[in-house]
Amino acid sequence: MSDMEPSTRKFSLFFLVIIFVTLALAIAAFFQAYDAYNAGQAANGHFFTLIGASGLALLTYMVFQTRRRTLRLAFVPPRITSTVLCQKCGFKNIRDFERGDFIFKKTDDCPKCKEKMSIASVFREVKEKKKKRWI
Repeated sequence: MSDMEPSTRKFSLFFLVIIFVTLALAIAAFFQAYDAYNAGQAANGHFFTLIGASGLALLTYMVFQTRRRTLRLAFVPPRITSTVLCQKCGFKNIRDFERGDFIFKKTDDCPKCKEKMSIASVFREVKEKKKKRWI
């Protein structure tokens, strides 16, 4: 796990284009609203202000939803362990999984009786999910 590089968040080019276009349209709508208010057209000014505010609200929503999704998609691989057992004396050793491990594979010598040990089980640790209490 310590060998892994820190994950970097990457946004797609398409997403960045949508953000900048939405921002440009919202700013343009605010300028149109300003011109409409100066020309004495309050109805058009209200309309363009509403469009500009909606564009900014949509932009903010998109950015926050994308940030939540990237945080939620972070993947932590589960810890996998192998149980090595000596059939003769019953010595048991639990160690991290190594590539190529399978059940009944002969491994190292037993530290007690010097017989070959074999892998008895391979399993992953399951983390209990925290239950939400509703009061």
